[in-house]
Formats: sequence, structure tokens, C-alpha cells
Amino acid sequence: MKRVAGGWWLAVSATLTLAAPAVAALTEGPRLAAVYDTILKAQFSDVDAQLARTCPPAPREACQELTAVSLWWQILLNPESRALDRQLTSAAEAAIAASDAWTRREPQRAEAWFYLAGSYAPLVQLQVLRTDRLAAARNGKRIKDALEHALQIDPTLADAYFGIGLYHYYAAVAPMYAKLLRWLLMLPGGDREQGLREMLQAREHGDVLRGEADYQLHVLYLWYEKKPRDALALLEALDAQYPTNPLFLERIADVHETYFHDPRASAAAWRTLLDRAHANRVFDSRSTEIRARLGLASELLRMNDVDAAIAHLQIVVDARPTEPIGARERATALLHDARARKHF
Repeated sequence: MKRVAGGWWLAVSATLTLAAPAVAALTEGPRLAAVYDTILKAQFSDVDAQLARTCPPAPREACQELTAVSLWWQILLNPESRALDRQLTSAAEAAIAASDAWTRREPQRAEAWFYLAGSYAPLVQLQVLRTDRLAAARNGKRIKDALEHALQIDPTLADAYFGIGLYHYYAAVAPMYAKLLRWLLMLPGGDREQGLREMLQAREHGDVLRGEADYQLHVLYLWYEKKPRDALALLEALDAQYPTNPLFLERIADVHETYFHDPRASAAAWRTLLDRAHANRVFDSRSTEIRARLGLASELLRMNDVDAAIAHLQIVVDARPTEPIGARERATALLHDARARKHF
């Protein structure tokens, strides 16, 4: 039950959400940064109250964007479920409308254009996840245009360079279908090296951006840069900073298995996640426990520890979980295979 790590338009837009550069370009950046950290910690039940305390004095449009960002991260943690899709779409559309109105009131306000770009990001990510590629490409173009406008007004808006860098990078390495969409929408080509430089430069100067940037950069390091150890280091730093978010430790387990072919290290990561779930120290501890048991059982089977794997799988089957979607069916299939192996 691997999580969605990213994609071309997803990564183009994923880090265009709220951020505060090193210079004071965004109003009340530290307050907004604190909300963003709460989202990355997956402490979603605290977000609404924190937003109410933040806007004002921070711009109302910024908090509308963060509402959509919070919903996106909840979906990212449980991508099989569509329960929040409509809610995210409505929140994103409201944020887009509010930021668009701001750009009309104050067309020379770089911050307004930056938030307009960011307001599209959660919607684009959802469209990519649900394979609505044309809509994602169209909205991705709107993100790029708004960011370029923001930087024309205020070149010191450091975090905007991360989004532009993502575009330059992914436009250069995009698969053929994405290059066709780029051609249809008359988007310029990319530059892989320039894009990576821009992303890394912006990452160093953005206070809020680091967590989101590190997550997106780990995807680049795995998929295109062939630097799995660098990717693993980023994920380990994220897990250390946001241990209540189960996604980062799940990705660590996946990297150990997929890129290092190390089932023992992967199993250790799943065990740690299972311990956190038992202690109720992660978001949605019940679903997290199910994911952890499935992941751990898979690694135990790779190590030929069939009895231990069967024990975890039986717990999942007996629990009859409704989420994660398909978990019981997967556990049943693995349990059947494990018992067949045991009696072979």
C-alpha cells in the first residue's frame, strides 16, 4: 500500500503553498509558518483554531490557502479514499477566488500573486492524484504565470523561486505525455540543472518551505537524480522533525526496500511506526497500525519469517478494517500465500 510520492504536475505545484522567505516579504510569516508546521505534523484537528488566531493579523487569503493545504495533506496520508476530494476542491476554489480578487485590488502586490499561485497547488495535486492530467496542466500553467508575475514585482520573494525551479526541472525531465501537454498549452521547455539550483537556493532561504521542499526534493533524488541516500537523509530529517506524521516513516521503509533491497531496515522502520501507533503518537493511529502491520508482514515474508508475518496478517484480517481501503483484502491474499508457503 505505497503512498503517492509525486508526479510532474504534482511536484510542479506541491511546494507552491504558503511559505515565508528569509526577507519579510510575506505578512506575518512566522505565524503562518507555525500553522504550516502543524499541518506537516499531521495535527489537523488543531489547524482550524490556529488559523482563527492567525488571520488576522495575517492576510485572510493566506489562511484560506492553508485550509486547502491541510485537506491535501490529509488526502496524501490516505490517498485511496476520496472522502475529502469534494471538500478540498471547494476550499481550493474559494482560496483561488479570494486571492484572484486580491490581485485585482492590488495588482502590484507580489504577495497577492504568490498566494494566487499557492491556492491552485492543492487542487492541482488532487487532479494529478486522480489522473485528471489536462486540468492539472492548465492549472499548473496558472501557477507558473502567477509566480512569474510575483517575481517580476518582487524578486526577493525567495520561496517563489522554488516553484519556478520545480517547473524548470520537471519540464526538462517530463515523460512524453506531459511534454505533449506542455506543447498544447504553449509552455516553454525546462532546464534540469537550473531548476535544481533554483530549488536548492530557495530552500536555503525559506523558513517555512523546508519541510515541503525536503519532501519534494526526496522525490527528485529517487526518481531522477539517482541519489537514494540523499533522499533517505531528507526523509529521516522530516521524520525527526514531524514524528506524528506517519508518511515520512512509511516512505523511509519504502526506500529501504525499493532502493537498497534491505528488508531488515525496512522492517525496522515499520516496527517503529507500529510502536508509535500503539502509543497513539501518530495521526490516525488505527489506520497507521494497519499499514504498519501490512508493511512489516511483507518484509517478514521476504526474510522467510513466515510465522511472524502470519501473526500480523491475522490481526489485520480479524480487525476487519474499512480503512485503509483494500487493507483487509490485501492481508487476506498475503495470509493465503504465507500459509501456502508454510505448508509447502
